[in-house]
Order: sequence, then C-alpha cells, then structure tokens
Amino acid sequence: MIRRIVHQTSPAKSRDPRAGEKRHGPAPSPPPTWRNWLLYIGLAFTLLLFFLPLGKAGSTEFSYTQFLNKVAANQVRSATIDSDGSVSGTLSNGTDYTSQIPVALQDTTLTQQLREHHVQIVGKKAGSNILGAIIVNLLPFLLLFGVFWYMGRRAGRQLGGGIPGLSGITGSRAKLYDEERPSTTFADIAGYDGAKREVSEVVDFLQSPGRYRRVGAVGPRGVLMIGPPGTGKTLMARAVAGQAGVPFFSVTGSSFVELFVGLGASRVRDLFANARKRAPSIIFIDEIDAIGQRRGGAIVSNDEREQTLNQLLAEMDGFDPAIGVVVIAATNRPEILDPALLRPGRFDRQVEIPLPNLRERAAILGIHVKGKQLEPDVNLDAVARGTPGFSGADLANLTNEAAIVALRAGRDRVTTDDFWEARDRLVLGRREAGNALMPAEQRAVAVHESGHALIAVYSDHADPVARVTILPAGQALGVTEQLPVDERHLYPESYLLDSLAVRMGGRAAERLVLGEVSSGAANDLASATQLAIRMVREFGMSGRLGPVGFGGGGPMYLGTQEVRSRDYAEATQALIDEEVSRLLKEAAERASRILEEHRDVLGRVTDLLIERETIDGSDVYELAGRPRPEGAEATVAPERAAASASKGPHSQRTGDS
Repeated sequence: MIRRIVHQTSPAKSRDPRAGEKRHGPAPSPPPTWRNWLLYIGLAFTLLLFFLPLGKAGSTEFSYTQFLNKVAANQVRSATIDSDGSVSGTLSNGTDYTSQIPVALQDTTLTQQLREHHVQIVGKKAGSNILGAIIVNLLPFLLLFGVFWYMGRRAGRQLGGGIPGLSGITGSRAKLYDEERPSTTFADIAGYDGAKREVSEVVDFLQSPGRYRRVGAVGPRGVLMIGPPGTGKTLMARAVAGQAGVPFFSVTGSSFVELFVGLGASRVRDLFANARKRAPSIIFIDEIDAIGQRRGGAIVSNDEREQTLNQLLAEMDGFDPAIGVVVIAATNRPEILDPALLRPGRFDRQVEIPLPNLRERAAILGIHVKGKQLEPDVNLDAVARGTPGFSGADLANLTNEAAIVALRAGRDRVTTDDFWEARDRLVLGRREAGNALMPAEQRAVAVHESGHALIAVYSDHADPVARVTILPAGQALGVTEQLPVDERHLYPESYLLDSLAVRMGGRAAERLVLGEVSSGAANDLASATQLAIRMVREFGMSGRLGPVGFGGGGPMYLGTQEVRSRDYAEATQALIDEEVSRLLKEAAERASRILEEHRDVLGRVTDLLIERETIDGSDVYELAGRPRPEGAEATVAPERAAASASKGPHSQRTGDS
C-alpha cells in the first residue's frame, strides 16, 4: 500500500524584538473589591436572624409549675399576661423571667393566687405587636431575595464582573494575552510565504488604520484559515497578533456551547465587548466548526449552537470595522460551515495553510533543531525529503523523538540515523524485539515485499524504491518504502495505474512463488480498491462510465468522506463496481506478468532480503539491472541497513490487519 502521512507545522517561539514598542489598549477599571463581599455578608446576617433568639437577653424561662411555686414562695414581683397565656415579668431579686400558662386548662385560681402574694398584674393587649412579628419573620426571606436580585442586576449590567456565580457562567472564557502579548512573529514561521502575504494586510490595518481611511478602504473584518490539522493555523494567528503588537483573545469554539441555552450567545457578546474596550485587538476562534456548522442540515437541531452562531453573525456584522477588531478563525472542516458565516463582510478572506513542501520542511526542521546538539554531517534536506506529507507538528515531534533516540543510545548528539529511527517509530510504531517471525512466515513476507519492490522498479511512472524491510514494527510485518523524487501536485493516469500494479505486486508474488496468497495482502487490497474507486467515480478515468465525477463537495482535510446520500442511480453504481473490478484485475495481471518475466530477479531479491532483513533501494535496482532514478536518495546508511526497519510515508505494508 502506498500511504501518504500528513505533517503539520508549529514553529518554536522566539523573543519579539519589538516588544517594547507594543501599544496597550485601554483596559476597563476593575469593580470595587468590597462588592465581592456583599453576598457573604448577606448570608451571614440571614443565618443570624434565623438562629439567634428573639426574646430578651438574660431572661429565665420557667415551666408553669415552677412559676406557681415562685408565686407561692413570694418570689414574683410582677407578671405581664397576654391573651395567648404568655407570662413575663420580674422576680423579687430583679431577674426577668418568662413562662406560659396552659390556656386549655382554664385555671381560674391563678388570679386569686397572684393577688394573695401581692404580685403586680399587667394585662397585654392582643395583636399589639403583630406588625413587628410579621416583619421579623419575613426579614430573612426579604434579605435573600434582595441578594439574588442584586446579583441578577450585576450579571446583566457587566458580564464577567466581580460577583462570583452568574458572571462566571455567562462571561467569556477567552484567554487574553495583553500584558504579555504574543511574542511570535512571522520570522518564527518557516515557509508559507503566500499565507503570510495574505494576513500581512491585517497587521498593516491594525498598525496604520489611518492609511486605509484616507483611501476610503476598509480593512478585513475576518480571516478564516483552513487546512489539515497541525499545519500551524493557531501559530499564524499568534504571529499576526505579535507582529501587530495588539491584545490577542484566544478561545475555542466548543467553549461557547454548554448545557444551558443562552450561555453561548452571552459569551459571544461578552467576548466582543471586551475586544472593543481593548481595540485595536484580535479575536482568535479555534475550531470554529464547533459553533459554525451549517444550519438546518441536521435531523435533530441544536438550539443552543444555532443561537450562538446567530449572535456571532450579528456581532461580526454589527461592529464598526474602523474600531480595529479583527476576527481570525481556524478550522479543518470548511465544508460544513454555514454560508452566512463565509460571506464577505464577516470572513472576507479564506487563507489555506497547506502541508509544507520539500523546501518548507527543511526550513521547519531548521527551526525545530535549535537548541539540540546535532552531528556536523546531519543533512536536514535529506530528512525533509524522507518525510513527505509531514506537517510542522509532525516535524517538531520527529526532532524531539530523534533527540530521545540519541539519549537512549547514551549519546549527547543527534545523528541522521536517529531521525530515521524516530520516523520509523512515529509511522510504524514500536518494534518489539520478541516479535520475531517464524522461518516460513519470514520467507512469505520477503516474497511479498520483493514483489512490491520489483513492480515499482520495472514501472516507469512509479515512485522510486527507497528501502525494503521484513522486520516487524507495530502492525506491519514488512514494508516497502517509496519516496517521490519531486513534489507532486497532479497525478496522471499512468502514475495511478502503476500505483495499482505496485499494490497488487505483493499478492502476485505470493501466488507465483508460494502457490497461494495469504492474509498479508489485506491492506494492499483495501488501499488499491479505494484508489480504483476514486479513479472511476471522481477522476473520470473509466471509458465505459465516461467523463463524469461523483466526488465530494470540498476539501476533506480530516481524510474521511462525509455521510451523504448517493446522487446517482443503482445502475450507475453497478457500472462503477464493474469498472473498479476491471482496474484491479488488470493491475493484478500486469503485476503477475512482470514478475513471471523476472522470476530469477525476484528470487535474488528475496534471498538478499532474508539475509539482511533490511535492504536499500539501490540494492534492488542493482539486482534488477535498472538504473536508479536521478534524484532518488537512500534514507538509510548501508552499514545500518541490516539493523533497522522502516516504513516511509509512501510505502507498502504487509500483514497489518
């Protein structure tokens, strides 16, 4: 199988030489700190009203029997009695007391006893303090209502204010880089000259808005950066902010949407309000597809996401471009974004951040190896050529893994071989020492990989063979690595037909030498079938079907096709299946014919592969009697070829099912 691995870029940071020249936008004054304590003070006061006794301090409470005994002992001076039977008064020693007369007993002798013992009797009018009692009972509830009403007003006036609670839920969760502005500049990004030119006008607009006003031009309101994952879209946005020297608000699309309906729209309003206060500024929304998906296309609608998107559309369409707030967004799923989000006036420009080419990969490697000790003979150009399809993020990971390989070997300097071993670890997986093949399996894998290699050697339009190995690593039992001489942008039909033949070469070799096929060709068959389907259905390379294409509607940076209905008839699908089957059979027959013509070469390559386990592409070309294509370079030193296994971005794998 020929597989292309995707690589992405995230250059390292460097100090911004213009840090001292950056402008600081006016920041709003923080609210008084005493407001933060109002909630806690109100709760404490409410608890005091609930739990503290409301009676007189220092009074003694007697039961009715104790009260009668005190009266009989001439220890009661006065008694104030209300209609409910509550008794309060003063003892002979001056102590206050309280008691309760059981009204249900209807004791008629109490008045006589009080008179006999010279107790001063005072009657209390019923309902004389009803209003006070009502106020005392309702005061805690009124206080709680007042606290929550105050919190609601504060949250409505200034989202993200000082009161904890509602403001923490509805406020924006954007991370602000203000005092420490992004130190990344365009000098930290290797390559991507076209993308830099596209976004450089954003920097110019933020730095000199007057130039645009004098001409009558309006700076870009929004820039949408699209591309595969890890190609450096976030890094490019930070470089724009660092180059312009303005505050940088960074937020992800998923942080707007949560459980409660309306929170996302509130956070969008708060984000744009804060950005206007610090204008000129940049708002960066990463993974905007989380809230910007096309409306009305789903079976089950998401009201919260759609409300958030509507608010974002209103904010981007409503703010004055002269204020100096620029929205930069990034996504790797542009095909699902809402058309209203992509129209001019919102996202005026779409900048593609593609995978780096050969020259850009070498420059990116030069950035990531800073601070690492390399041997003088390390050739970064050769490493860049051996990593087609790698993004900047992949290259950063590659350099780190190479340093770990050198450290594991007890060395403090990184060699070129360390880069190849690190690449094998990233692409293939870890190679287990105990995962050895049985002799019969080893021979079958050697025959299979030799078939792939020879078909590539004898095909005029196939990519050159770089290396062949039968050392298991990860899920692959063997690998035939092919590396293109030049960066390809178009794939002619002759190249694709040769690619199909190379994929079928391993299975054809098994049938020719061993008399039967094995499960090791499962990956080859799957990849060959997918390629043949695209040739027939998308590229129009079928004479019977004609020049028609049923491909997807846009770039699929994530590598998977969107789920959609088939837009052609069943008869057309049957014809597509027949043409795919024809292409695969013709590729298999061609591979078998080439191997039968060079059966002796197939045997010699198989024997050499069993002997060394890993051979260089030059060995295969020498045994086949064919000149090595000009520009094709080895990716493994000959002295190390017998001790290492690898699988490159363009490779055939055996037995990874």
